[in-house]
Amino acid sequence: MFECNVSTDELIAIISLGEIIEEYPDDEPCPSVLIMGFINAVAYHTVIAVCRDHIRVITVYIPEQDKWIEYSRRRNEP
Repeated sequence: MFECNVSTDELIAIISLGEIIEEYPDDEPCPSVLIMGFINAVAYHTVIAVCRDHIRVITVYIPEQDKWIEYSRRRNEP
């Protein structure tokens, strides 16, 4: 989050206005999701763990274009 200069308000916007593009129900200790959102027309991914009584931000990053189609679907590995 800090490496990408994402503020807390921007992170909240990504989470609340973004789109869940992948789900990881078997993650431990809590299931997690990958959310895609935009800040100033720049795509960001954030992974959050969804626990019973809280959510935990795992990471925030700018997705690499060569690994994603429209930032929301993984490209097939060759």
